[in-house]
Amino acid sequence: MGRGKIVIRRIDNTTSRQVTFSKRRSGLVKKAKELSVLCDSEVGLIVFSCTGRLYEFSSSKCHEVCD
Repeated sequence: MGRGKIVIRRIDNTTSRQVTFSKRRSGLVKKAKELSVLCDSEVGLIVFSCTGRLYEFSSSKCHEVCD
């Protein structure tokens, strides 16, 4: 028995939306790090929150490009 499908839409509750953003952002950064290490690739990730805050990740090779 697998997981059920969810409808992808905006979360109305502000607190729930922020918690979901934080969890998914950390998961996305983790996947970017794994891709960089496993495939020896250059990865750059830029995420802006709804409040305009910047979150970034870059592999060591492309850090200069992101700056």
